[in-house]
Amino acid sequence: PAATSSPCMPNDPRTSLAPGSQIDCYRIRRLIGSGGFSLIYLAEDEDLHDEVAIKEYLPRAYAVRDTHGQMRALDSTKLTSLHRGRALFHKEASILGALRHTNIVNVRNCLQQNQTSYLVMDYAPGRNLGQYIKQRRGGMSTHFLLHVFPPLLDALAQIHERGMLHLDIKPANIHLATGRRPLLLDFGAVYRLDEDKTQRRTNVISPGFSPLEQYASAGDIGPWSDIYAVGATMRACVEGVVPLAAAERKIKDTLPPAAGRFRKTHPEPLLQLIDWAMALDRYARPQSAATLRDRLLLLRETITPEETFDETE
Repeated sequence: PAATSSPCMPNDPRTSLAPGSQIDCYRIRRLIGSGGFSLIYLAEDEDLHDEVAIKEYLPRAYAVRDTHGQMRALDSTKLTSLHRGRALFHKEASILGALRHTNIVNVRNCLQQNQTSYLVMDYAPGRNLGQYIKQRRGGMSTHFLLHVFPPLLDALAQIHERGMLHLDIKPANIHLATGRRPLLLDFGAVYRLDEDKTQRRTNVISPGFSPLEQYASAGDIGPWSDIYAVGATMRACVEGVVPLAAAERKIKDTLPPAAGRFRKTHPEPLLQLIDWAMALDRYARPQSAATLRDRLLLLRETITPEETFDETE
């Protein structure tokens, strides 16, 4: 059985796999990340002798690891939620396994061990965009925005073309690999547009990044929903804070347009694209990821170096 280490963080009942623990042909090196539903490790593929990232399904609210290294439910009332979450984890593995794009994390394998599941992915050194925003308190340059978001939107366009929505785009789900190559992460909330529309949809909500239509189980979600989240993420890069939640904006929209608030540091055409993507009315937004991608690429070609306001990052 796999050994365990100390709890991941204060008040977290979970324990992480200890360095040296073995998952199939992968040897754990160290814990490199954690979220509400999973732990992420750096590991070595002992057959190929290269580094991989391994995502372990271990939801904080439903499960713990016992003294034998096995996942178990916190109590009997959590069993249904635990199994439902594991099914979604497998769904994410299936979706990622079918996607091939330089800006989508590449999945190598999906394994079952320790009474739970593991997603084995390519390891890309870099940093999380959410953490980068916190560290810098926003202030990302025009150059940064115009080079990070077009490739992300290109990946999103491929996802939409395959009849799927991501529905959880936010800074924490974007990884900046070496050379600032963005990688879209966490496909646990993916929704297939061909799913039975008579079934009640359970939505993942990330306040500040989820659009208004995502709050309702029968809301009119579509590619425009992911576009709102992209716009909100771009704004967070500039402002350094989570934007006002769409549900609050509906009651009283006190969010000032980016085109007015940041015009001293960023070109107005770029800020107007952010405001366009963040329109509360879904019909007032770009209707496809390709549309917003192409507008950003055009802006990147036409903007002069003096207009980039590009500080050292």
